Amino acid sequence: MNERRWLAAYVKMHHEKKVRDQLTEMGIENFLPVQEEIHLWSDRKKKVERVLIPMMIFVYVNPAEQRTVIKLPAVFRYMVLRGEHTPAVIPDAQMEQFRFMVDLSETPVHFDSSDLHPGEQVQVVRGPLKGLTGELITIDGKSSIVIRIDRLGCAAVEMSATMVERIG
Repeated sequence: MNERRWLAAYVKMHHEKKVRDQLTEMGIENFLPVQEEIHLWSDRKKKVERVLIPMMIFVYVNPAEQRTVIKLPAVFRYMVLRGEHTPAVIPDAQMEQFRFMVDLSETPVHFDSSDLHPGEQVQVVRGPLKGLTGELITIDGKSSIVIRIDRLGCAAVEMSATMVERIG
C-alpha cells in the first residue's frame, strides 16, 4: 500500500513554519495554510504570514513517509478520530478546494472548527476564486463561502453573493 493520502499532523506551538520547511527539504509534500497580512506599528509596516490553523500541518504521505514525519521532534501526533486508532484521512477533493481558497483568496480566510449548519450549495463565477464550490452562508450579516473539511471544521472567506451562482 504505497498510496499517498492527506493527513493532519499536530505540531508544537509556533513550529508550523519550521516543520513545513523541514518537510519540504525532505521532499515530503505538505500544506501549511497561511495568509500574508500587513502588520502596522507606529514606525513601520511589515508583511507577515498568519497560520490559519495553529499547531497543525497537512501532509500528503504514503505509509513510509507517514512514519518519517511523526519522528520529527516538533510533530506530536496525527489527527485520529474518537474511537479509532489510525490517522484520519482527509479527502483529496476537500484539500484541493481548501488549498485553492487559501492560495487565491484576496480577502482573509477564517477557519472555524465548530460544526456549521448546511447552507446553499454555490459555485464562484467571478474573481480569483472562480470555480470554487462550497456553501453560501451569512456571518455577522455578510455573505461568505464556506468549504468543509471532514472531521476538522470549515474554512470561510467573505464574498459578495453576486459573485456566486446556485448549483443545480
